[in-house]
Amino acid sequence: MFKLIQKIDQSLAKAEQVLVVILTAGIASIMMSQVVMRYFFSAPIFWAEEISVQLLVFVTLFGLSLLVQRVQLVTIDFLPRALPGRARHALLAVLGLVMLCLLVFVAKLGWEWINRADVRLELGATTQLPRWYNFSALPLAFGVMAFHQFAAILRDLRAVTGVSK
Repeated sequence: MFKLIQKIDQSLAKAEQVLVVILTAGIASIMMSQVVMRYFFSAPIFWAEEISVQLLVFVTLFGLSLLVQRVQLVTIDFLPRALPGRARHALLAVLGLVMLCLLVFVAKLGWEWINRADVRLELGATTQLPRWYNFSALPLAFGVMAFHQFAAILRDLRAVTGVSK
């Protein structure tokens, strides 16, 4: 079961990385097209800024999820580094559990938020697309972050118990 969870974790990270690269390329393409259309043809793309901001939200949230998976978030880690191996992993598992609870809580709040009737009715200013599509990035990304955190906790618990891979 451990290997399956870790494999799913790695696969999710690869999919997120591809998604982030594609969305970043999309932002760059839209904004470059906007510059060309505005300054060379005097015909700006009216929806470019709104879509770019929405894509940037997705890139930011899924990029943050990748940082969780790679354990590259900014941390104050002088205490874990001072502890010996098993104690360090035990502390990291406890801290990871706190983080997991927070991620699940935010994902739940996000899910409740996008399911509210007033949020479902909100439309984008220029595209007239439902905004809940964009807002859905929050619970989705935090759900994936929670899975990455769960996989990290399992790795730490495995290191505490001394079970070899």
